[in-house]
Amino acid sequence: MIFGFAEAQISTFGLTFGIAAFMLYMLFIIGQLAWESKAGKLGTFVLFISLGFGMTGFIAKQIIQWYLTR
Repeated sequence: MIFGFAEAQISTFGLTFGIAAFMLYMLFIIGQLAWESKAGKLGTFVLFISLGFGMTGFIAKQIIQWYLTR
């Protein structure tokens, strides 16, 4: 027990909120890259799709887990 929380509770919190915060920060970085490179609409879209593609797997996993445990 750390600060009254079990290890499983801390891991669950880190996986949900910690990684979600990190993903939002990654979206900010991708937007900053698009802005500084003056990528335009299509270039910005391609940057978000290509660099943000890895996030879709994690989001899909969370949605599938929520649906199966519901």
